[in-house]
Amino acid sequence: MRLLAIDLGGTKLAIGVFTTDGDLIAEEKLPIDKRSGDEVGQLLSQKIKDLLSQCAEEKSIQSIGISIPGIFYKDKGTVWAPNIPGWENYPLLKEVQCIAGDVSVTIDSDRSCYILGEWWKGAAKGCTDAIFIAVGTGIGAGILVDGKILRGANDIAGAVGWMTLERPFQQDYIECGCFESSASGDGIAKLARKFLSTTGDYTGILNVKPVNAITAVDVFDAYDKGDAIARKVIDHCIEYWGMAVANLVSLFNPQKIIFGGGVFGPAMQFIPAIYEEAVKWAQPISMKKVKLEASLLGSNAGLYGAAYAAKQNLYNLNGSHEK
Repeated sequence: MRLLAIDLGGTKLAIGVFTTDGDLIAEEKLPIDKRSGDEVGQLLSQKIKDLLSQCAEEKSIQSIGISIPGIFYKDKGTVWAPNIPGWENYPLLKEVQCIAGDVSVTIDSDRSCYILGEWWKGAAKGCTDAIFIAVGTGIGAGILVDGKILRGANDIAGAVGWMTLERPFQQDYIECGCFESSASGDGIAKLARKFLSTTGDYTGILNVKPVNAITAVDVFDAYDKGDAIARKVIDHCIEYWGMAVANLVSLFNPQKIIFGGGVFGPAMQFIPAIYEEAVKWAQPISMKKVKLEASLLGSNAGLYGAAYAAKQNLYNLNGSHEK
């Protein structure tokens, strides 16, 4: 028996075939490029169709799990994914079910899949209460409470990019929130551009590019080379990451907080500094109990989570429950 896992992002599509024990036996990653709307749906559907066709004789794929970069509305079977143009209310479940036939299909948010993957095969294994903070283009959190994913009334729980960590309110916060605006991958680049525009005598490393072309990767590279503006940006982000950790620790009393996403990556080196910042703000007893760790699954956390969701959906449909 095999599980087909799909991890859809704003820029890439990852596909994995798993055993029900969690062994990844085949994997493929491809770019979304400039596709939008139906084009993204068609790409995803075609890959599923091809894999199901390849496994048709032995009928080895029994369940499909899909991680999406946004919100899945279970009552309608539609997806809101802000990084995919045209996916404001995309009918993904119906589209995939038409191809899948009698193969079960389940869809979940990427942040839920991240923590599910780490709980199944990664850094949160053995935990009942853990949080995965995904810092990439945006920021989101998968939250595990008493062994269950915290979803909220409309499956939107974990949208921590909108966490308020500064005042007064700024118009920049409307689109993505205060925390995300200041400490995501896009936020890092934006903050660097802001500091550069207000530092007239700067002659450092970040000057090699036009200001509007600077990315988070450039900032991390400049930081490692001792650039003053890059260090100011990263110090600012460490404060924000630390305050966010403190708030989450005080609210949820988790055993672990796990950092992942494209920014953590190069920002893993700052986890000790983030912890020290969080200690200043958090409920002290809870803060002493929590561990801050890097993702063990890296860029595959969402893929493993989608596979686990597929497994659980299959067992639930069959009336059994297995981990």
